[in-house]
Amino acid sequence: MSAVRSSIISTLGDVASNLNLVGNESWSLPAWWPGDNTGKDRVFPDGLTAGRQFYRGMYTAVSFVTLVMAFGSYLQSAGSDVIGVAINVDGGDSSAILYNACIATASLGIGAAIASLFNASPLGLMPSFEGTSPDKVSQKAITEFVRRDDTIKFTTRGLTRITRHPLILPVVPWGFATAYLAGGRPCDYLLFGGLSIYAMAGCFAQDLRVQREEGSVGTVFQTERGKDGQVKESNEERRRLKSFFEETSFVPFRAVLDGRQSLEDIVKEAPWIQFAVGTAVGVFLEERGLMLLQGWSPGV
Repeated sequence: MSAVRSSIISTLGDVASNLNLVGNESWSLPAWWPGDNTGKDRVFPDGLTAGRQFYRGMYTAVSFVTLVMAFGSYLQSAGSDVIGVAINVDGGDSSAILYNACIATASLGIGAAIASLFNASPLGLMPSFEGTSPDKVSQKAITEFVRRDDTIKFTTRGLTRITRHPLILPVVPWGFATAYLAGGRPCDYLLFGGLSIYAMAGCFAQDLRVQREEGSVGTVFQTERGKDGQVKESNEERRRLKSFFEETSFVPFRAVLDGRQSLEDIVKEAPWIQFAVGTAVGVFLEERGLMLLQGWSPGV
């Protein structure tokens, strides 16, 4: 599949080049969004980046349509009792405890995902920023205060010391907890539990591409032109990505248990404020989401 994926990306990059989109000064980022240290303010700085951006757009569109269809089927299957287990907590203390535990689990998962936006991994697409020094500021809105530098993500810190997938893996506990809260029936576990399994499979597939040195993982930081004239990921990027991979773990806290990372460093570096705010937001989103499921259910 990776060979097919790379071929599609290469073809899309060639199409973008033929359409004069690559390096076109008319296609530049808005003033309020800092460019990175490689592509500057170009939307399509090279064919490889353009191909990957178009591929991701297509992938996102297909995924969205698939999810909407699955969600529609779920609502039809759930009928009028979408959140029967979540609402019915009068059956005893054990039901109330399990309900609250699932709310906490789902909310903490959302909080961890939100916090990861401020502690991004190079395996994800979230950009990384740092403050600019006074002698490097520009005259363009937010770029007077920050600049984008995605190479910062190669440095293992905070959440990436726990797992190299801090944005996606929190979907796993969220999905299974939400499956119970939504009703605990087969259709609930098929949808929400399926999202958890999909998240694990996606992260595992990324790890395989790094291990096999197949490229096209996360953000393109640096590119170089090969002997065949094609633009590809630089050897420096591959080296730093491999180093990051060796310092981190797929399973949360495994790198801590085997001595590659320090729990003390995690405590010092993790974005705790963002995590706390994100968890509070998670409680609101989870409870409101359950209410919306009940309202959208046919027959209610």
